[in-house]
Amino acid sequence: MMLRESSVRVRETAAEQIEERQSEWAYSKPVIVLDVLWNLAFVFVTVGVSWFSSEEDPRAPLRFWIVGYNLQCLIHIACVIAEYRRRESNRDLDSGLSSVQGSSDGYGAEIESGNSVAKPIESTNAIFSFVWWVIGFYWVTADAEELAQSSPQLYWLCVAFLAFDVIFVVLCVAVACLIGIAVCCCLPCIIAVLYALADREGASDEEIEKLPKFKFLTVRNSEKVNGEIRETRGGIMTQLGVDSPSERVLSSDEAECCICLCDYEDGTELRELSCRHHFHEACIDKWLRINATCPLCKFNILKTGEQSGDDAV
Repeated sequence: MMLRESSVRVRETAAEQIEERQSEWAYSKPVIVLDVLWNLAFVFVTVGVSWFSSEEDPRAPLRFWIVGYNLQCLIHIACVIAEYRRRESNRDLDSGLSSVQGSSDGYGAEIESGNSVAKPIESTNAIFSFVWWVIGFYWVTADAEELAQSSPQLYWLCVAFLAFDVIFVVLCVAVACLIGIAVCCCLPCIIAVLYALADREGASDEEIEKLPKFKFLTVRNSEKVNGEIRETRGGIMTQLGVDSPSERVLSSDEAECCICLCDYEDGTELRELSCRHHFHEACIDKWLRINATCPLCKFNILKTGEQSGDDAV
């Protein structure tokens, strides 16, 4: 049970890493440019269609709905640009503090957590967008045949906007579900993706190699559980590369990697952090290259004199 809880904590930490990387990617310059151009395209298309459909007079207030839809696009553009500038300003300020103080862990982190004016506006705009979509769907479907005949250009423009929103939501939900399933069932895959996309903000290979390595030797025991004799698989961790190797006995509940959820096999090489948490060498090395903290207790291996995690075992 304890090991399963530890695995859940590892996956929660991985989810936080994904969210952080996703936020950084979403507000990167190329993505912001594409986002702005995409939303401006809706505005330009609306202007063109409105010009050629000036004689159309639909019964439903389609023009009013289209204007509201484009207003949401413009608000979204303003919000993402404002948030991008805020992040860039914080990044520049953090860099300046790092050059002066040698670290931005204190005041820089405090600045990064400052309130963003664009965030609540964007959230309100998203809620309004959903309500506006429902209103538009009702107006378009209430008398679809009559609108398609009397005001075909405005009608199909509204249908296109509604369809784009549905496709976008479906894609977002699908991606979120895939990430959730991967975090729960295939965490090593997520770590590999994060490693490929990381900016190498974690520990270097030299720093990781300084951590002690161990070899796991399986020890099989038998115990009586509910009147039945069951075989348990514990083991002994023996340190490698030292003249007087230390040993550590692991129970059957401890002889499993919390990252990949695989049992330690006989002869497997492990790595132990300063907080005494141990993992497969390959699993933890990839993790530490992304983030130099223990995935269980968040102990920073680069600051051996400080305990930044919740606990150490």
